[in-house]
Amino acid sequence: MENNPRLGILLMTATTFVFAVQDGISRHLAENYNVIMIVMIRYWFFAAFVITIATKQSGSIRAAAATKQPILQITRGTLLALEICVMVSAFVLLGLVESHAIFACYPLLIAALSGPVLGEQVGWRRWVAIGIGFIGVLVILQPGYTVFAPAAAIPLASAFMFALYGLLTRYAARKDSTTTSFFWTGTSGAVVMTVAGVWFWEPMTAQDWQWMSALCITGALGHWLLIKTYEVAEASAVQPFAYLQLVFASIIGIFLLGETLRPNVAVGAAIVVGAGLFTLWRAQRRA
Repeated sequence: MENNPRLGILLMTATTFVFAVQDGISRHLAENYNVIMIVMIRYWFFAAFVITIATKQSGSIRAAAATKQPILQITRGTLLALEICVMVSAFVLLGLVESHAIFACYPLLIAALSGPVLGEQVGWRRWVAIGIGFIGVLVILQPGYTVFAPAAAIPLASAFMFALYGLLTRYAARKDSTTTSFFWTGTSGAVVMTVAGVWFWEPMTAQDWQWMSALCITGALGHWLLIKTYEVAEASAVQPFAYLQLVFASIIGIFLLGETLRPNVAVGAAIVVGAGLFTLWRAQRRA
């Protein structure tokens, strides 16, 4: 494997920008159409992309799909699809800025749950960082004040679901290749979303079909860039830059979608990101 941290960082930056654009388009479409339908169409394109990539890397669809843990893989794919539905709903209710500020706590959730789920040891320093990170979440949410909205629980639920998806992915990696997990992520998610989404079909305008096409393209492009990122650099070198998605999403939310950045959200997000970066640094030290 090539190890080029500088190129990896550039690719991760591009990845986070593309995913932030995808989130902006998702919010635009979800304000006018059913979330489940939007995610279903997005998954059709994503599944085709996943099958193409996985078949190319494995030699055949059968080789890509070969797994000793199909229930785990289907659970992973289903969980990610549901998480996307929850997060897109949060974009509509809270906007990109606040949703991503709260969602940024998912690495802390992964660190906290890695013990009970994967049997990994979590030291006291990381527990302190996790605690500080959730103080940051409370700063964002401002519980006890009139500005606290029950809708804020939605991106928090999305972060928990994504953290669990990440842990299950690490667990699946003990027996399956990355290509196999990627294949099941796209295909099982597409099947689940199709079964649910056909009941929510709505006619879409020609202009919004263009936005839908852009959403599908950015989704595939973002995942392709992410694959390339991990091909050229170690995960520990590029993972801290994944937080740039919060920055890019906030810029899109504020300057293109008319959202505002409240001081408590900015301070809380800074605390959460700082705690998350510390847990990544500790994990790198332990490795």
